[in-house]
Amino acid sequence: MSISQQPRPAVPAEAGIGLRAPHYRQFLAERPRVGWLEVHTENFLDQSGWDWHVLQDLRRDYPFSLHGVGLGLGSARGFSEDHLARVRALVDAVEPMLVSEHLCWGAVGDRQLNDLLPIALTAGMLDLLCERVERVQECLRRPILLENVSSYVRFRADTMSEAAFMAALARRTGCGLLLDVNNLYVNQCNHGEDARAAIAAIAPGTVGEIHLAGHLVTPDVVIDHHGATVAPEVWELYRLALARFGKLPTLIEWDTDVPDLKVLLGEARKAASMAAGATVLPAMQATPQRAPAATAACDWQQQFSDALFDSGAEPAIAAQITSAQRFPLYRGNLTATWEKTLSAAYPVIRKLVGEEFFGGLTRAYGMAHPSDDPDLNQFGAHFSAFLDGFEHVADFPYLPDMALVEWELHRAHYAPDARPLGADALAGMTPEAFELARFDLHPACVLLASPWAVVPLWLAHHGGAFPEDMAEPSYGAIVRPHLKSTLAPLDAAGYTAVMTLGSGATMGEALDAAIDIDEGFDVEETLTRWIALGIFAAPNQAEQ
Repeated sequence: MSISQQPRPAVPAEAGIGLRAPHYRQFLAERPRVGWLEVHTENFLDQSGWDWHVLQDLRRDYPFSLHGVGLGLGSARGFSEDHLARVRALVDAVEPMLVSEHLCWGAVGDRQLNDLLPIALTAGMLDLLCERVERVQECLRRPILLENVSSYVRFRADTMSEAAFMAALARRTGCGLLLDVNNLYVNQCNHGEDARAAIAAIAPGTVGEIHLAGHLVTPDVVIDHHGATVAPEVWELYRLALARFGKLPTLIEWDTDVPDLKVLLGEARKAASMAAGATVLPAMQATPQRAPAATAACDWQQQFSDALFDSGAEPAIAAQITSAQRFPLYRGNLTATWEKTLSAAYPVIRKLVGEEFFGGLTRAYGMAHPSDDPDLNQFGAHFSAFLDGFEHVADFPYLPDMALVEWELHRAHYAPDARPLGADALAGMTPEAFELARFDLHPACVLLASPWAVVPLWLAHHGGAFPEDMAEPSYGAIVRPHLKSTLAPLDAAGYTAVMTLGSGATMGEALDAAIDIDEGFDVEETLTRWIALGIFAAPNQAEQ
């Protein structure tokens, strides 16, 4: 039996919502009633930190699905096997009820565009996607669901409808379909397509999940922004989908301007009420066909990417798409993604230079250092070096060091988990044993030293006092007590002591180094603070 022929995991045919960070604590404290929860795969690839703790805690009470945005299954040249391996590790760890991805592409070579870009609906692309889906399903050892995406353009070379493409993909690979009803409506508005006909063209039993979301209507285009309640027209299409496909796991998506949890739960209850009378249909037993070798290399993807970075290259792709006047929307998506991602990683720098300047700064950075990883949490690693050579910030020479501080804080959020060293580990030590002891830094701990007052400047943006002179050296440690990353100030002696310990020296050697700098170094007070901050990792049991 092939992977795609194995029985699909049993899942509740109930309404669920996406688990988003603003609602973590409410879920942990109250365990509100909802059928299931979805998380975005890329936010949990590191399997560590606060997000991972929340997921692991809630898994005891809720079924989960993993919904990916980074595989880019339709990328002819740029599909990442490394990313797939990370997804497999996460799937193995979480054992989700469903695993889904998007029917799109998102990379050219080592350049990741981090967007759900539309595919050409051609036989060659169908061959490529069938081959890719088989590869993913074999790696994950389970069938996956593929979601239809919203788009601003279609390709003139298209030879079939999106629904026919999806139906053929499911038939040939045994994958399931994640039918996003809102996207059907958005594409109906944008391209004059018939959402009802699309529902009728997909066979019952092939759809494994339904998505519902809000959209934004503008004078020129309808945008699937996931930032509003579900529109009446989409609810009506949902009724048709229930009549066609039966009662299925249904998700309320809401990713921008996330409201109070009660709003999402209210939308989920509405979906559950509409589905209450629908029948649960059995999944269709697919007979997958071995996909032929993928045909054309899809040069249009390279042209699409080129035009995103250079408006002068736009005529080449404009000749191949409908509604070419909408193509700049994809360029706007790219730069908006850069700004949103870097704003999350570098909030203090954004405040220091102002929102307008920061927007231009992120566009310049994205052009110089395009994303090279499907995981957007990795984007921004070169920002400090970029600022160091960016002439327009030359009057602020401390910005590169502030960028280092913020990047290490950002990455500490995803650092491996480890039990911090507790006071109990030191309580039973003799003075001699204490002096000879060696301690490893916690994986989330990073030491920082700068000739500029970037540590107090960062602290000033979090309730502290602003430094009077930026040309003063500063020291600090990135720490993650209670799974939340922060920056703890150190003096020169304390920094030297922790740095010495981190290099493998004994506690006695570290304290001697500190006292050489400051004869009044308070060992007891400093140790108490270090332990409270979780600077050191507790020894493994095997090492004790």
